[in-house]
Amino acid sequence: MKSLILVRYGELGLKGKNKKQFIIRLAENMRAALFDLEGWSVKTTQGRLWVETDDRQAALKRLTKVFGIYSLSPVVETEKELSAICDAAFEVLMASLPNGGTFKVETKRADKSFPMTSPEISKAVGTALFDRLDQRWDADMHTPQRTIYVEIRVEGAYVYGEVIPGAGGLPVGCSGKAVLMLSGGIDSPVAGYMGLKRGVSIEAVHFYSFPFTGEKSKEKVLDLCRLLAERMPGNIRLHIVHFTEIQKAIRANCREDYTITIMRRFMFRIAERIAHQRGALAIYTGESVGQVASQTLESMAVINNVTLLPVLRPLVGMDKEDIIKVAKDLGSFETSIQPFEDCCTIFVPKFPVIRPSIEEAEKQEQNLDIEGLISEALAQTQLINIGNHTVRRG
Repeated sequence: MKSLILVRYGELGLKGKNKKQFIIRLAENMRAALFDLEGWSVKTTQGRLWVETDDRQAALKRLTKVFGIYSLSPVVETEKELSAICDAAFEVLMASLPNGGTFKVETKRADKSFPMTSPEISKAVGTALFDRLDQRWDADMHTPQRTIYVEIRVEGAYVYGEVIPGAGGLPVGCSGKAVLMLSGGIDSPVAGYMGLKRGVSIEAVHFYSFPFTGEKSKEKVLDLCRLLAERMPGNIRLHIVHFTEIQKAIRANCREDYTITIMRRFMFRIAERIAHQRGALAIYTGESVGQVASQTLESMAVINNVTLLPVLRPLVGMDKEDIIKVAKDLGSFETSIQPFEDCCTIFVPKFPVIRPSIEEAEKQEQNLDIEGLISEALAQTQLINIGNHTVRRG
């Protein structure tokens, strides 16, 4: 039997003349999320999106991860006739509070041609419900255990008793594309998640230092990308940059305390090159002010100096505890804390500089073949397309 799900899109309703394009994008993303389920359809009406499905639970599980959705409700569709609405309300109440409890009825009458006002409908439905109930159920207008919602719309009448929070934000793809500098740590997947939430499509860039970092380190990053791919329609392209020779050259030719600063400057240069190749407009990172030596304001200024692209740091003012909370919500935390080294954890100086200068950083780089090292790293970059359920290399 088909189930109907009401989808609300919240923030998109404020987009004025551009609202239609946002809603079209959201509907496309919903279809992408449901693509391999059987027996579903997505349709739009004034102010609402609707999903009809053979598998309500599977559809809800996927749709709650689609950015741009404010909330969802499994609904019973019925005729715009009072007795039919009362029957549907009783069905919803029995599914919601089968053993008794407190409830109230709320009505929204979008179709003003319906011959009763919203308060009149609520009162009539509540009275009809109590005619069928015993003392185990009672009314509570202030803090009910369940609210039975009735919507009277032009296209029909709908009754539901559950409002499931959605992911919020904007539909992915409506805000352009950025590259995400993705390590195997806690922070960068959260930065990617927050970029997706604002409608930004992402391509991930991971810096891989084989043989100093092994296959388990790479698999960890693939797992993190899979989690992000659940929130993004289509595939996430992961660029795995061969970074070993750059790190060896930095270690051999630069002051030890500047090695992290120079390494990060190379990462930003490479991320910018990939962004230009892929039509991306910004770089996302998981940096938070003061968290480590390379994340002081002085360090950020010196590192940013090598790129003209905007560098977006959505975690910049967050405490570690706040970041961990989001990571747990995303489901990335347990993967991120697996003890496999990435390139940022090898060749770490004992006392990294925390207030570097641009002049000194440029002086340290004079003995490096910057263009040659970058070209070699890009030539050996591996591209992997990661979808919700598959990994395709190419």
